[in-house]
Order: sequence, then C-alpha cells, then structure tokens
Amino acid sequence: MRITVAKSAGFCFGVDRAVNIVKKLIDDGERVSTLGPIIHNKQVVDELESAGVTVVSEPSQAQPYRTLVIRSHGVGRDVYSSLVERNIHYVDATCPFVAKIHKIVSEQSQSGYEVMIAGDSSHPEVIGIMGFCKTAVYTFKNERELEELVETYPDLTDKKVCLVAQTTFDMEEWKKILKKFKKLCTNSIFFGTICNATSQRQVDAYELARSSDAVIVIGGKHSSNTNKLYNICKEVCSRTFLIETAAELEHISFREDDNIGITAGASTPASIIKEVLDRMSEKSGEVIETAAEQNFEELLEESLKNVNSNDKVFGIVESIEPNAVYVTLEDRKQTGYIPAEELSGDPAAKTEDIVKVGDKLELLIMRTNDQDGMIMLSKKRVDATKGWDVFEKAQENNEILKGVVTEVVKGGVIVVSNSIRVFVPASQATASRRDPLEDLVQKEVEFRLLEIDKRRRRAVGSIRSVLKERADAAKEAFWSTVEVGKKYTGVVKSLTSYGAFVDIGGVDGMIHISELSWTRIKHPSEVVNVGDTVEVYVKGIDNEKGNISLGYKKDEDNPWNKFTANYNVGDVIDATIDGLSSFGAFAVIIPGVKGLIHISQIANHRVEKPQDELKVGQTVKVKITEINNDNKRVSLSIRAVLNDEEAAAPAEDEVVAATEE
Repeated sequence: MRITVAKSAGFCFGVDRAVNIVKKLIDDGERVSTLGPIIHNKQVVDELESAGVTVVSEPSQAQPYRTLVIRSHGVGRDVYSSLVERNIHYVDATCPFVAKIHKIVSEQSQSGYEVMIAGDSSHPEVIGIMGFCKTAVYTFKNERELEELVETYPDLTDKKVCLVAQTTFDMEEWKKILKKFKKLCTNSIFFGTICNATSQRQVDAYELARSSDAVIVIGGKHSSNTNKLYNICKEVCSRTFLIETAAELEHISFREDDNIGITAGASTPASIIKEVLDRMSEKSGEVIETAAEQNFEELLEESLKNVNSNDKVFGIVESIEPNAVYVTLEDRKQTGYIPAEELSGDPAAKTEDIVKVGDKLELLIMRTNDQDGMIMLSKKRVDATKGWDVFEKAQENNEILKGVVTEVVKGGVIVVSNSIRVFVPASQATASRRDPLEDLVQKEVEFRLLEIDKRRRRAVGSIRSVLKERADAAKEAFWSTVEVGKKYTGVVKSLTSYGAFVDIGGVDGMIHISELSWTRIKHPSEVVNVGDTVEVYVKGIDNEKGNISLGYKKDEDNPWNKFTANYNVGDVIDATIDGLSSFGAFAVIIPGVKGLIHISQIANHRVEKPQDELKVGQTVKVKITEINNDNKRVSLSIRAVLNDEEAAAPAEDEVVAATEE
C-alpha cells in the first residue's frame, strides 16, 4: 500500500492565523469567545472549548469580560458597529483574502456598481461580504444560476456590475461563470478573489485523485471547501471517502496494492491529518511515507518556516489586482503581497503590464507581521539593488543607459531606469532650452550618469550629452555625403516669415518662401507646419557658413509647364479677371498662370480705363495672342474674340436671306 499526501493539504493561511490568534489569547490568560465556530472543524472547536473558549452566535451574546474573536470568514459592517456600540473588546481574525473582498465591494458599490457574488448565500463568508455592499447585491452558485439571475433581472445586462467570488469557490466553475458573465454583463468589472491556496488545493486534489485507487478527504462535513475537494476527487475517483477523524477509517476497506491519496480541507489541523496517517500505517503494518519522501510533520514544519525582514525570497504570481500583486512564496506554504508602489520604480506603470500570473519573481521581505497578517514584499527594491550595480559599471565606463521619463519636477525631469529614479536637470534634459520638458513624459530616452551616490540613493543624469553626441555624429556623416541635387526626407523644425527650417539628418536646411509654392503665398504656414515630414532636395551649399538651401517645389507641379502642354496661340479660352491697372487687366488662365489683356485689347472701341469695362472676378472669353516662354508671359485679347464674331456675322445673314428668298 502506498499513500500520497497532497502537496497542499490542511490549514490554509487564514484558518491557521485565526486558530493561532485564539491560542495566543488563551496563553496570554485571556478569556475568549468566538463569533461562531472559529473554523468548520468539530475536533478543533471541541479542543478550544476544553481550553475555555465559548462560542456565541451574535454580538448581543458576547460577555464584556471576554475577548471576542471574529473568525476567518469575516462579518458584515453592521456587526462591527454593534460591537462598538456594546463596548465589546474584540480581535479581528478575518482572513486577509476575505478582508480584501470586503474592501473591493465597499469601494465599488460606493462608486455605483451593483454587486454579484459567486458563492453560497448561506455561508458566513458570503453573508459577511454582503454586509459591506452599499448597493443591490445578488448571489448565485453556478453558471446556470447566473443565467437564471439575469433572466429574472434583465436590466443587469446594462447596469454597472461588479463580480467577486467566495474565496473557497470552485475554480473550474468560476472559469465557466466568467466566460458567461462577460457575455451577459457588458458594462461590468470582475475581481479574481478565489484564494490562491484554495485554487491550488483543488488542482492538487484533482491530480492526486487521477493517480489514486482511493482518496481520503479529511475535514468537517459542514466545511464548504472540504466538500468541494470531495466532489472534485469523486468525479475522477469513485472510491473517494470524506472523514472527519481517523476513527472513521474502520468502516473503509483498502486493498494491499492500493495507491491511496490523502488530502484535507482548509479547516483540518495537522494533528488530525497525522492521526489518519498513523492509523493507515497501523492498518497496513508498514511505515507510510508521502510521495515527497517526507513525513507530514516535516512538510508542515517546512511550510511554517519563519521569514525575516530584508530576506530575499522567490515568489510565484498567483493573482494581479490594480493595487497589489499576490504571490505564493516558493518552498513555503505562505502568501505574500506586493503593493503597487513596491512593484516598479515607475509610478504610472500598471501592475498587469509589469508581471503576469505564473511569473517567478525575486523579492525582498519588507514586513512579516503587519496588521493583516500577510508578508509584505518588494520587487522594486530588489531590482533597484541590481540597478545600482549596473549604474556603477555604466558610470565607470561612460556607458549610455535607457530609461522612461515619468514626470516633470521642479528643476528638471525624473527618468526611471533599472528601477532607480534618476534626476535630470532641465539644462541637461533637451537638446535646446526652448524645447518643452512636458514633451518627454512617458517617452524612452538615452542618458549618461553625471553622478551617483549609492548610500544616499541619488543619481543625476544627462540626456543632452547623448543628444549632442548623436547630433555631432549625424552632422559629420551629413557633410561628408551632401551634394547639390541630393534628395532628403526631413522634418519641419520652425517657421519664419521668409521660409521654413527643416532637419534633414542632424543638420537644418532652409526652404525659402519662394520655393514652397509655385503660387504666391504670404507665409510658409500656408504650405507646411512644424512637425511635418517633407521631401526636399539640396539647391545650394555654403560650406564656410554651414548653410544649406533647400528646394521643395516639384517640376511636375509647375503651372507654366502645365499651361504650355495644354494651350497654344490662337486658342479661345475662359479666363478670370484677377487685377486691374492703368494699362490693362490681368486674368487667371489656370492657377499659377496669368495673362495680360492690354487696354487696347479689352474692347473693339476706345477704352479710357479698364475699370469701365471689367471688374475683378469676372469671367471673360479671351484669345491667346502670344506666349513668351523665356519670360513666361502670356498676352490675351478680348477684342480679337469680338472681331472674330463680327467677321462671322455677315455670312450668317446671307444664309438667312437666301432661306427667306
């Protein structure tokens, strides 16, 4: 007969903490009462009762000379108020994972979210959670009940809804519920609140049952999590038995060649598990070892190792929340949390962007006995310790580092690199003092260290030195290859009344206003804006002054070329009067090309002033009488059109007369 004990079996962190709180109060000489059984395990409750612990069901039954302990399941807000009103001294042993749910539902309901709880509405933990909800609250046990709930309250699909789960809820059922919840309630949020120890215990139990001929589940028959373990094992191993004590083994038969798996609920103490192991050893006549080749007492002792502040440990990420990351410490059955501010040196970073569930992290223990009874950890400080080693080497070798600008502060900016905050003075933050510091926020930059003081945790850097070095290298490369006619893609850096300055690779060139458009413009902003990417070519180079003149206009866009390709002398066309002078009128033929109608060509009679016959904006028919390609001038005539029409008129009269005759 071989017996395998599940890796995670017995007291969970919250239950162990609650029982130890009661035992310490007894050792300190306190008279103790618990608000309901401290855990769902009759043997433990009986043991504590023999030590003088009494159980009360409500605050009104509490006696003033006794210390009242709130059990790990937690209670609602009204219970706390009642205890204060009655002046009852109490110690809160609520499991930190349960207390976290209290905080979630309280904050979310205060923000207008209605609350949905996946769990047993009659379970004390769920009752306590409901007691912290300030808006409507709904409970359900499985996917089917969720569907029925939404059918009963169809407006839930459009309401703001917050979903949480009882800490001992079935993980597989939770996955199905989440999938359905996301489809049904689109205006919703959810939080993964199943205790990581619970989910791991369920996974371990399932794997154990798959490889066993029989499974023994130890725990109270009224314990929610114990019954879940029993049901999980029963699904894959028909010979699964639920017992509370070793005495019940007398009614169970095993074969000599059986592989027997043993697991236990969160409310089952180590002493009962060991008693079962001893009884199994007696039945088989053998000394039984676990699969880990350690007896249970050794495993338990290993799981309860003390941890000290400033120790480094490794943790596996179990769940991620906006304000904290929860981990299981490797080689220890203990849970810790990393506050968001201890996760990264970048205050704007989101927890889910830094780590993922399943990640293995090296962490520093910050505090082991905080008021929640959990181990507070820091990833940021481990990273920073390593970061200082990187910084010292970088400064020694004058290396360039990378970081992200997180904020603008008085006198400069803060760059986070290797989890260390580096101060960069304003004079060292940009290439030019005119450049705004705000444009750097949340951008990755390169910098060098000017000074570091590891003892004072102070580092000062310079972005400008790297920018200058890059610019000098770019200029050198540019001047070695530049030539007239070469094309570049550049970025418009600034505008003046006479042109636009363009960065063409570390060197600024200027496009004169006359080179921006084939038509006349009043300001460069009519064609380009700062930040625009433009295609330019080199028109001229002044090596002595370091000036580059750039061309922007393209020949294919030249209006004169378009005109000469489509119009000839003698063509009669429509033109628009654009201006009037004493000697004639200017008319637009196509955008960018105008022709002159001399005063003598405006009409077939004498004209004193062009204004007497024409007005700006008027469209007239004109004949092209001359095209001067050298000077790019066009002569137009209205008179020629009129004369042509008059010359054609007699011929028409003759046709009419002949017809009448």
